[in-house]
Amino acid sequence: MSANSFDARSTLQVGDESYEIFRLDKVEGSARLPYSLKVLLENLLRTEDGANITADHIRALGSWDSQAQPSQEIQFTPARVIMQDFTGVPCVVDLATMREAVAALGGDPAKINPLSPAEMVIDHSVIADKFGTNDAFKQNVDLEYGRNKERYQFLRWGQTAFDDFKVVPPGTGIVHQVNIEHLARTVMVRNGQAYPDTLVGTDSHTTMVNGLGVLGWGVGGIEAEAAMLGQPVSMLIPRVVGFKLTGELQPGTTATDLVLTITEMLRKHGVVGKFVEFYGEGVAATSLANRATIGNMSPEFGSTAAIFPIDDETLNYLRLTGRSDQQVALVESYAKEQGLWLDPKAEPDFSEKLELDLSTVVPSIAGPKRPQDRIVLANAAEQFKTDVLNYVATADEAGEESFPASDAPAATNGVPSNPVVVTAPDGSTYEIDHGAVTVAAITSCTNTSNPYVMVAAALVAKKAVEKGLTRKPWVKTTLAPGSKVVTDYFDKAGLTPYLDKVGFNLVGYGCTTCIGNSGPLPEEVSKAVNDHDLAVTSVLSGNRNFEGRINPDVKMNYLASPPLVVAYALAGSMKVDITRDALGADQDGNPVFLKDIWPSEAEVNDVVANAIGEDMFSKSYSDVFAGDAQWQALSIPTGNTFEWDAESTYVRKPPYFEGMTMETTPVSDIAGARVLAKLGDSVTTDHISPAGAIKADTPAGKYLTEHGVERRDFNSYGSRRGNHEVMIRGTFANIRLRNQIAPGTEGGFTRDFTQADAPVSFIYDASQNYQAAGVPLVILGGKEYGSGSSRDWAAKGTALLGVKAVITESYERIHRSNLIGMGVLPLQFPAGQNADSLGLTGEETFSITGVTELNEGTTPSTVKVTTDTGVEFDAVVRIDTPGEADYYRNGGIMQYVLRSLIRK
Repeated sequence: MSANSFDARSTLQVGDESYEIFRLDKVEGSARLPYSLKVLLENLLRTEDGANITADHIRALGSWDSQAQPSQEIQFTPARVIMQDFTGVPCVVDLATMREAVAALGGDPAKINPLSPAEMVIDHSVIADKFGTNDAFKQNVDLEYGRNKERYQFLRWGQTAFDDFKVVPPGTGIVHQVNIEHLARTVMVRNGQAYPDTLVGTDSHTTMVNGLGVLGWGVGGIEAEAAMLGQPVSMLIPRVVGFKLTGELQPGTTATDLVLTITEMLRKHGVVGKFVEFYGEGVAATSLANRATIGNMSPEFGSTAAIFPIDDETLNYLRLTGRSDQQVALVESYAKEQGLWLDPKAEPDFSEKLELDLSTVVPSIAGPKRPQDRIVLANAAEQFKTDVLNYVATADEAGEESFPASDAPAATNGVPSNPVVVTAPDGSTYEIDHGAVTVAAITSCTNTSNPYVMVAAALVAKKAVEKGLTRKPWVKTTLAPGSKVVTDYFDKAGLTPYLDKVGFNLVGYGCTTCIGNSGPLPEEVSKAVNDHDLAVTSVLSGNRNFEGRINPDVKMNYLASPPLVVAYALAGSMKVDITRDALGADQDGNPVFLKDIWPSEAEVNDVVANAIGEDMFSKSYSDVFAGDAQWQALSIPTGNTFEWDAESTYVRKPPYFEGMTMETTPVSDIAGARVLAKLGDSVTTDHISPAGAIKADTPAGKYLTEHGVERRDFNSYGSRRGNHEVMIRGTFANIRLRNQIAPGTEGGFTRDFTQADAPVSFIYDASQNYQAAGVPLVILGGKEYGSGSSRDWAAKGTALLGVKAVITESYERIHRSNLIGMGVLPLQFPAGQNADSLGLTGEETFSITGVTELNEGTTPSTVKVTTDTGVEFDAVVRIDTPGEADYYRNGGIMQYVLRSLIRK
């Protein structure tokens, strides 16, 4: 029950139903607040308890100074939690382990139970092994169940053991698309109360739901577990960046072009830790599908959220996707009553403002390794000539040691060239070179939720087939929609046969290529690429193109709209300027250009209008939690605590609570620490904890082999996240990681200073030696450390390797908080300084003093870092809120929550 200090409790009548609400207009200053802060204000009014959330917190938000730097901490209580299986399995593993820990400490295991709705969509486990055939989907689903039976049995147990925990089974769709199409409420109803739907999710792209007016963002799994167990999210009232949209998109441009433009603008402006809110008359002209596409990319431009207010477009989408008439009426009435309805002419009070005229957006792609690196499509081929030099040795550099004479790269028109003849299984031959597009994937929630770009892709395929074109033989083409509705409207429009003929057969409903589940390249292509060190490319309609993420054979990755993915599959190379060069020849040998097969806006709109209806969504989601026969046939254990299988290589009890007592151990300074890795800028959570393939000659691969797992059954790091033994060995094991302590290496290597001459060794092996010798470890990093996915294992693995502190130039939001959640101290170099400017090589021994001030109930602004080589500096302590300090004092967020629940 709310303390209701502002007498805000009221009643809203909608039709025959009456709801309790908390009126925002009872708080002075609320009317001028941006939409997103109004949602936070309602949250505080409803959850005011006089202790964690007080009247002063509510007043502070009502009197928000848009120009002030964030300093006021508040406690945000999300209405629900959403998970995908890669990040969700460790959550359920931790909850199961917490039940045992509570019992061991004399508490009631039943207290470990979600206190707010928690929903998981199993969408990250399907791998596109099979492609280009009509039965590819069935084959991939069968392989998925074969690989993941243990995980799925565990999740089915969780569905029965935990209250208010629901699982959307495999083969249904991508979490974020299922969220906007079915799970999102926009206005929540619970225990007679109506309030804004809010959430946190264990995937950074949770922000896709911002397009529906739902405030939510990605957090690490450990924060999500705390939220499930009733712990509010500690945060500072953020700065809010107003992004004004004017005008309309021009024909020939897509939502993908728009979002790549916005990503470039906001990344350049700097929005990390801020909310972005879209306003202006251009918002009203932006379809809900395009809004969701923009919201989805929030992690790529770095903001916490990227939200659109509620308006008629929101209501139309809720009706289309099968929400009830009463729900739609409630959303409209509530939004208008609470001042949450979009006024296109309003100019809310924002901290900063940007503006974009939609008519200026032009066709674009992004790459070859970051989503913010936008390239105008017309310049893409020319830009490739420059970028490829970073991935291919020139003839002058090659030398005898790097290449045999026959493989020394030549140059054609200034572009490195090393053509290789490949023989296909049917005996035919073709030639591939640097720049060959070896993966063309219509994948990822970012775009597959958007019917306009999906229909455009299918129409490009149709027109290509009619001209006699098909994919080049070396291109692996896949279609992985975010929900079954997509294939329903393709079927209804008669477009599926054309996609199949170009090679874009359905491979699964899930996050495939974008998460690294692209599956292997055809054997002959892979061999040619690796034998001749070719810098081949992928083109995907996703949101992530980080190094080493998409496919281990592919060095350069480009984000593009679905229709452009089809076009690049036809062209077969990034060297082709698809805006000017022919994509191929028709039946009569005449050149076919992109303009010849690009659909008009009217054609796309006509298909969308006639092929998509409310009945499709109602049918697809009518029994969404039931699953297919394979899911229902899984045998599951019973009981409140899980029966751990000692032989399992997928699900194992983690060590987080071993030796834990009810009393905390005082935090201590760090002495005699060694550097495990010295890293550069833009080290992502993919670099720290990869999600893709496990190589046989790595510590993780050796562990699986020793436990009787055949190479073909290794699966991915993402699917093994329920097994800490695999994940520790996979930490910092990305094949593209460059540890500056071990120059000349690429991958999970370091130097082990516990041994004479400090030989190069695997990071995991060195960590074990350091921990056996009682030596604490630190990581040195550059700018934007931990950007990318909200990957809790990037923090868990770091902690379990024995790392006590990370020192960088700057952090991305989620990873910094996750480090604290695992008891790792995040520090920053003094402003304007970095490891190199301070003369740090990574070979030093470090001491960090001043940490013990935390034991006195305060957080030091800086701590003293010294080395045995005489370097000394004051590192900024990035424990940003009192709540985070409590987590750190307790050794981590899970330990804090556990102690809190037992004391209740």
